Amino acid sequence: MTAALTSGRPAPLIFRFALPLFIGNLFQQFYGMSDTVIVGRFINVHALASVGGTMGIMFFIIGFIQAMTSGFSLVIARHVGARDADNARRAFCAGLFLCAGLSLALTIAGVLFSRDILLLLRTPPALLDDAHRFIRIVYAGSAATTLFNMLSNAILALGDSRPPLLFLSAACLCNIILELLFILGFGMGVEGAACATVLAQVFSSLLCVAYIVRKVPLLHPRREHWRIRANTLSESARIGLPMGFQASIIAIGAIIMQWALNGLGETAVAAFSIARTIDLIAILPMASFGLAMGTYVGQNYGAGDIARIRLGVRHCAAMSLSFSVGIALANILLGPWCIRLFTGAGHEEILRPAYMFLMVNGSMYWVLSLLFIFRFSLQGLGKSLAPTLAGIMELLMRTLAAVVLTRSFGLFGASLANPLAWIGACIPLGIAYFRTVKKLEEEKTDMKNPLTFSQI
Repeated sequence: MTAALTSGRPAPLIFRFALPLFIGNLFQQFYGMSDTVIVGRFINVHALASVGGTMGIMFFIIGFIQAMTSGFSLVIARHVGARDADNARRAFCAGLFLCAGLSLALTIAGVLFSRDILLLLRTPPALLDDAHRFIRIVYAGSAATTLFNMLSNAILALGDSRPPLLFLSAACLCNIILELLFILGFGMGVEGAACATVLAQVFSSLLCVAYIVRKVPLLHPRREHWRIRANTLSESARIGLPMGFQASIIAIGAIIMQWALNGLGETAVAAFSIARTIDLIAILPMASFGLAMGTYVGQNYGAGDIARIRLGVRHCAAMSLSFSVGIALANILLGPWCIRLFTGAGHEEILRPAYMFLMVNGSMYWVLSLLFIFRFSLQGLGKSLAPTLAGIMELLMRTLAAVVLTRSFGLFGASLANPLAWIGACIPLGIAYFRTVKKLEEEKTDMKNPLTFSQI
């Protein structure tokens, strides 16, 4: 049993681990991007706005699932770093068990209450029916999303980020083919886009299962591992559930923002939906460095190497900050071209506000790059309080932008929501990270230098 991230120079290891994560996350975003591009180009802008109007509540559930399963995988990574195969398998089983129960609850709640939530968010009446048809199908397939994220994150916990990349690539291609088939061939409209997304997730889950069965003996639980101990279940729940709730808290801020945008009309919703889709792709390098640090820190924490954690975080921060500057410049230079990919020629009423959003957000990507590193490093260390408080800070900042700034300044005020949230969250996360690492180093020093009898 080996832990791939506990030896060797940190910077090259982290970069090689983060690169497939970035490409994989890019394909993950292509799910949403293909929905908006294909719907916008092959149905109409009205349908695009309907799909875009569901982004907030879709992120509420999907973000919870992704963050929760990432938390479960950090527990696995810690046991991998400690060279404890039995507890790694028990943590894997505990994660699957928790995923089964929670995905069932989320599916039922999402299907039953999605229309009520859309009404609560003041979704424009012209968009309501299409938005409801789309999101209801996505929620109905959330079990497949949960399974894929749990299995792919378990593979990542072992220090191998390449297989999930391949599975996401295949699933993205499947999604695009099925969307074109359902929309152009069968005339299914937005429901076709939703069905294609769910079926692609089922396909990627099956690929993960086949890979684990054939290639990953460490994730082959025996009968005794399925007898889940209370402490194992508690450990996974203690890390994974707060991470899921943190994502949901952040998503509530996005939902409040969607509520404010819906009051500005269909054009504002379409512009924000396009800009947000491009923005989500632009921030992927920073998010991927953060995800890499979660596994890196988890393995090295299990191995007890605090100095290596500090060194890795420093190297990763330098790389991520460099990327953030380059991506901000790309947003400014290529933003109009990217927006026209969604709308085609014309539609200047959408282009101008969408481009403004990209420039405002891009100027603060450097803060976001540090936020991701601090948040995932703390989670890799098993700390959930500071990331949760940071999530609450993001919620407060986005609520401020939605209630005050959007009402006063329109879409420009909405564009300030993310930068304000990033700044508000990054400060407590940075303080918590440095305090936590300093405390761990002091504890390790005390263990290496115990008091002699004469000093007692």
